[in-house]
Amino acid sequence: MLGAIAGDVIGSVYEHRPVKSTDFELFSSGSRFTDDSVLTVAVADALLSGRDYAECLQDWGLRYPRAGYGQSFYGWLHADRPRPYGSWGNGSAMRVSPVGFRFDDEKEVLEQAMRSAAVSHDHPEGIKGAQAVALAIWLAGHGEDKRSIRARISEEFGYDLDRRVDEIRPGYGFDVSCQGSVPEAIIAFFESDDVESAIRNAVSLGGDADTQACIAGGIAEAFYGEVPAFIGDEVLERLPADMVEVIERFGR
Repeated sequence: MLGAIAGDVIGSVYEHRPVKSTDFELFSSGSRFTDDSVLTVAVADALLSGRDYAECLQDWGLRYPRAGYGQSFYGWLHADRPRPYGSWGNGSAMRVSPVGFRFDDEKEVLEQAMRSAAVSHDHPEGIKGAQAVALAIWLAGHGEDKRSIRARISEEFGYDLDRRVDEIRPGYGFDVSCQGSVPEAIIAFFESDDVESAIRNAVSLGGDADTQACIAGGIAEAFYGEVPAFIGDEVLERLPADMVEVIERFGR
């Protein structure tokens, strides 16, 4: 899941400062983890500890209350008994990468992706976005090529993945919906040559940069096998010790 967190950290400074190009500084003094990383670690912790997804998401979210959560999710974090609120936002997709890495069975991946989403993002699009990302990671990690992954995700979820980054980029803007950001993030992966270029492609769309790079980076890590050390080491240095500890236990 380090690829997902790398995408978040790299994309963090471009979330509201679109670059519309793959030629940008990979890390700067402002590069930091956001809610995407915190909640990805929370899902990994749930899988490692056996605790409920909602419990872990709330636990980690309250540890880092200023990580940039959306207003509705922020309210969910602070509720005595948090309940799903019908969200179709891409928060369900940004945090799901550990599910795609953790399970060997495809059906279990889809089930766990649904469960991880539904504690807050129980709208059908919120669940679909999480399942699409988790399945893409699972397929990538099980040796499927990009053509096969594209076909499976398109067939299973109805996403239009027959577009190119250069076609999307000019008219694309900030979009936090699963249906308006997850397919584009997956396309950014399809046009990549490695983890770095997947993240660069996602950021260059000029949308919800940290979340889309988080999604693309997670899939790219599964497909290419590892996050390059020059990226991974830089990212880990920017994370607090408790997050690093979960990442190390999970196996990155």
